Amino acid sequence: MGIVLLTNCYLLFKNSIFIIYTNLKLFIMRNDKPNMIVELTEDLAVNIVNFCRELSNQKHYNLSSQLFKSGTSIGANTVEAQNAESKADFIHKMKISAKEADETAYWLRICKRTNLISEDHIIHSQTQTSINILSKIISTTKKSLIKYNTHQTS
Repeated sequence: MGIVLLTNCYLLFKNSIFIIYTNLKLFIMRNDKPNMIVELTEDLAVNIVNFCRELSNQKHYNLSSQLFKSGTSIGANTVEAQNAESKADFIHKMKISAKEADETAYWLRICKRTNLISEDHIIHSQTQTSINILSKIISTTKKSLIKYNTHQTS
């Protein structure tokens, strides 16, 4: 077990479990459980970075920049959502990820229509899968939030 002193915090870590003690609250974060959407969006981001490198080498800098920003933002916002302060905050962050995934799909369609990427490139299916999973996560979380709020007022 290791202990790190942060400003007014203690961070203990053992076996991939992080415990943060502050003078107000105790937070436990686990990073040992696989998370399908986090893994998928991280893999997508890696493929986006590699594809954008190819676009830049072909001197398609503006397109590369747009695709890079939206494509890597999906995973970044998904990871950020894992530390949301509430279900509403989680939904908000996942919606941002979904919007970025939609934008990425747009830029990929432009790349396809201008013959810069083949239709069967893995990035297309990874992006569409991300959109589908993010939509399901958002709708399921909204339903559970509504159900929770309904039970609270009853």
